[in-house]
Amino acid sequence: MFTLVTMLIVFAIIFIANSIKIIRQYEKGLVETLGRYMGTRNPGANVIIPIFQRMLRVDMRERVIDVPPQSVITKDNVSVIVDAIIYFQVTDPVKVVYNIENFALAALKLAQTNLRNVIGDMELDSTLTSREKINTQLRVVMDEATDKWGVKVTRVEIQKIDPPRDITDAMSKQMKAEREKRANILEAEGLRQAAILKAEGAKQAVILDAEAVNEKQVLEATGEAEAIKKVAEAEKYKIEVVYNAIHEGKPTNDLIAIKYLEALGKVADGQATKIFLPLETSGVTASLGGIAELFKDTPKKLEKSV
Repeated sequence: MFTLVTMLIVFAIIFIANSIKIIRQYEKGLVETLGRYMGTRNPGANVIIPIFQRMLRVDMRERVIDVPPQSVITKDNVSVIVDAIIYFQVTDPVKVVYNIENFALAALKLAQTNLRNVIGDMELDSTLTSREKINTQLRVVMDEATDKWGVKVTRVEIQKIDPPRDITDAMSKQMKAEREKRANILEAEGLRQAAILKAEGAKQAVILDAEAVNEKQVLEATGEAEAIKKVAEAEKYKIEVVYNAIHEGKPTNDLIAIKYLEALGKVADGQATKIFLPLETSGVTASLGGIAELFKDTPKKLEKSV
């Protein structure tokens, strides 16, 4: 009796343990009753009937399929080695379980086939420079094909595209020649710009020198004009002072004539070749006449005194 009870307890424990299924947060559970799909269970604890029911767990996270390197022939008949990676995520757990036997293998083969188709329509140069275009085309084609499997292809990335060794060497030489060409062009352009800047600098220097000479001449002329003006003003002031002093002393015509003659003598002592006499000389001329008459009368007076 004790053994039967023990067996029942053990059976009940096993039954309960198999009845409770834990589904993780990133999973979905598909329940089958006697092989027939009955429904989808969400994450958490779920109860099924052992023996009659079973639960299939489907990972809903984004996953990666590594496409192994393969040889692909381009449109211009060049064989290249292409390596790619596929990112996908299950959107419908029912379809991915019941519509396809092995999705990973099917996606791998599909990627290899479409790689050949896409790259086969492109030339080598376009293949090497259009990875983004290849990625987009592969993603669109695979996404359409995998839609009926309940899977969405989120991204396709081409890891590397390796052309043959001789093609690589030829491309290296071409790139080297292009770099040397660009370097020569840049050097020539630099020399051209340097010559232009040098010429512009010389031109600007000549212009600045001419402007400096012009400004110097203007300043010198202005200075000379100012100096002449100052001298003229000083001479005018001096003449006015002398004139006022003479008139305040009330000199006679004889004295003015004598001073005039003394002034002419001083003027004649200079280096000038021309002497300008004032226009108002009528009074001075009369004084000179008086002095001449004075000198005529002087000998007569001397004879009478003797």
